Amino acid sequence: QVQLVESGGGLVQPGGSLRLSCAASGSIFSINDMGWYRRAPGKEREMVAVITSGGRTSYADSVKGRFTISRDDAKNTVYLQMNGLKREDTAVYYCNVVARGVAPGYYGYWGQGTQVTVSS
Repeated sequence: QVQLVESGGGLVQPGGSLRLSCAASGSIFSINDMGWYRRAPGKEREMVAVITSGGRTSYADSVKGRFTISRDDAKNTVYLQMNGLKREDTAVYYCNVVARGVAPGYYGYWGQGTQVTVSS
């Protein structure tokens, strides 16, 4: 079983910055993609950023140039550096990790979510 623990959310003023972290633990054999998703009030969950095991990154158009995803494989941790935050970035942010545990095959695991509120 793989557990994900997120941290770093909070309240920030427009233009401010936050850094989210998501640490994976448990019986992990290997990790493939790691990513961040978000769900704003009244909207569907959307992809924010994804990073592959090879370090290739993808971003939603709405966050390109402002957000940076990175990973530390030694710590099984993925980060999301968010700069230039806007009110429309307000959402619950979830990390997702595609990992292989003791059983064969890769599965997607979700964190519990962390609230990010951008407001003056």
